[in-house]
Amino acid sequence: MLDPHGALICTMMLVSAADRDMAETELKIIGDIVGDLPVFRDFDRQRLRGVLEECSRLLGGDNGLDEALKSIRKALPAKLRETAYAIACDVAAADGEASQEELRVLELIRHRLEIEQLIAAGIERGAKARFQTL
Repeated sequence: MLDPHGALICTMMLVSAADRDMAETELKIIGDIVGDLPVFRDFDRQRLRGVLEECSRLLGGDNGLDEALKSIRKALPAKLRETAYAIACDVAAADGEASQEELRVLELIRHRLEIEQLIAAGIERGAKARFQTL
């Protein structure tokens, strides 16, 4: 059973695992987000590996993606749904370009968390801007 921190972390993992290749840059950004964002201020970073394993078990089960999305939605308070989408977009943008699989998972997350399309577009554009390179 996910708690709010676990749901946020699992959301990031869904995007990272979407193309079946959890890139090192994506794993690093997950660690950076957990270490930097205020929402994780009281999260024990020693739990990160266990939360990632729990999410992996969810994904590996029957209807894994759907069950993971249900668990995420159930564990997240409404005020953290946009946060979850924003950090998921950051993970997708971290390695320079989102794959089609990552974009599809982001779409599923957006729908499941009921993120309005205009708000989602702003979040997506912000992620793209933050991860631009020269």
